Amino acid sequence: MGERAGIQSVEVGFALLDVLARADGALMLRDLAARAGMSAAKAHRYLVSFQRLHLVVQDSDTTRYDLGPAALRLGLASLQRLDAVKLARARAARLMPEIGHTVALAVWGNHGPTIVHWEESPRAVTVNLRLGDVMPLLTSATGRCFAAWAPREAIQPLLREELALAQRAGRRDVPTHMSEVRAMLDEVRKHGAARVVDTLLAGVSAFCVPVFDADGHIALGMVTLGSGTTFDTGWDGAVHGPLARAARELSAELGYRV
Repeated sequence: MGERAGIQSVEVGFALLDVLARADGALMLRDLAARAGMSAAKAHRYLVSFQRLHLVVQDSDTTRYDLGPAALRLGLASLQRLDAVKLARARAARLMPEIGHTVALAVWGNHGPTIVHWEESPRAVTVNLRLGDVMPLLTSATGRCFAAWAPREAIQPLLREELALAQRAGRRDVPTHMSEVRAMLDEVRKHGAARVVDTLLAGVSAFCVPVFDADGHIALGMVTLGSGTTFDTGWDGAVHGPLARAARELSAELGYRV
């Protein structure tokens, strides 16, 4: 089936709106036109129409152009209709064959980070995890990821409870004091992802990368796990690299800007 016919002038004019959306602020006509790849005279004709539609506004003092209230309404309407988990499920299905390991999605639930989707690899290791399981903050990649970016008031009670359990159990492979937790979460934020090796499950390694919404809040975590014998635990390696890229792309779809 061939490509459907459209209105070329609309597509050409959209380049100006796209430039403004990506810019850090308002632009002079010459700069706006140059970035959109058209002459200033041609750009001006489009901008006149966009101003009438309130898609663009022009500052009377600086003569610079910026996005208008109609563009804002369209953007907000689009964001409100986005389903982060639905978008992530589509990406997880494509990502799993690329990295060759199970991919899961987690959101913050009533009791902590909760697994809501599971894309199992044909060579998946046997793990006793199910949809709806709540992941621990200290020992799982998912938990550490949410602990690093979730609101402090949401995670503090859970962290204190898990720390007490770790102390009573005499564990040496996880933090047992809040100062150690802070150092661990600083490391997670430094890498932009959480990683565990043989921590929650023997012989299993995992990564969890955050996906952010338009307000900069963590919307969900993209998780992958596999056997330590075949799972590349290197930062930006064959597993973490594609996972991080998928999370960045999904964040951008949800309106997040660095």
